[in-house]
Amino acid sequence: MKNTPDIRTVNVMRYILPLREGGSLPALAEADDDFNYVVKFRGAGHGEKALIAELLGGEIARALGFKVPELVFVYLDEAFGRTEGDEEIQDLLKFSEGLNLGLHFLSGAINYDPLVMEVDETLASEIVWLDGFITNVDRSFRNTNMLMWHKELWLIDHGASFYFHHNFVNWEKQAITPFPIIKDHVLLPRAGSLEAADARFKQILTDELLREIVQLIPDAWLQWKETEQSPEELRDIYYQFMRSRLNQSDIFVKTAQDARKILI
Repeated sequence: MKNTPDIRTVNVMRYILPLREGGSLPALAEADDDFNYVVKFRGAGHGEKALIAELLGGEIARALGFKVPELVFVYLDEAFGRTEGDEEIQDLLKFSEGLNLGLHFLSGAINYDPLVMEVDETLASEIVWLDGFITNVDRSFRNTNMLMWHKELWLIDHGASFYFHHNFVNWEKQAITPFPIIKDHVLLPRAGSLEAADARFKQILTDELLREIVQLIPDAWLQWKETEQSPEELRDIYYQFMRSRLNQSDIFVKTAQDARKILI
């Protein structure tokens, strides 16, 4: 049975408003399927690599059973930004022609607040494990990147994951990094069942599933100026990175456990 979805492609019909919480200037936009999406643009900050991280991180989380907004490929026509009055947004849209990435907008969702909302030990451990695996530097008290929607916890914004791809030098070594940044994870104090999460998730993330997930990355996002490697070769590096990290998951699990001991 295929565990990964076929990502739909939609076309932007209306730019609603910029979302200025982050430096990449995502936007709320309406697509031709009549749904609204939070669109991440390839012309922003870290370009296609942020979109790749968002795609891989989101679909890995979904495969592991977490609530994640539907991800779609968002096509932006070359003429779309010409009438935009804001020059910064106009430039962003100009450099984002073609395929971008959107997350289904969860209307009415509220940000997760660790001071008033409690997450049980099992779920907290599983989220900490996920972020250690994908090297997600963004799930801290400052920026939780979680929403409460219909009384359920949803994970969003994985664009800062897989940061090894910003410098492919010695990626094999980076694949088995202990990931010390996990000490700042907002759910780490509650993550008392990391070994159980590790055992369960290693059963789910098979080689076949990891291959299927990296195959979702469009060729258009893998035309990097800094390398002569083909899109298929780059996909294989992502696969090998995840496979190596999974096989030696005890490294980042122990780092999280040690950091948690200090906190509690």
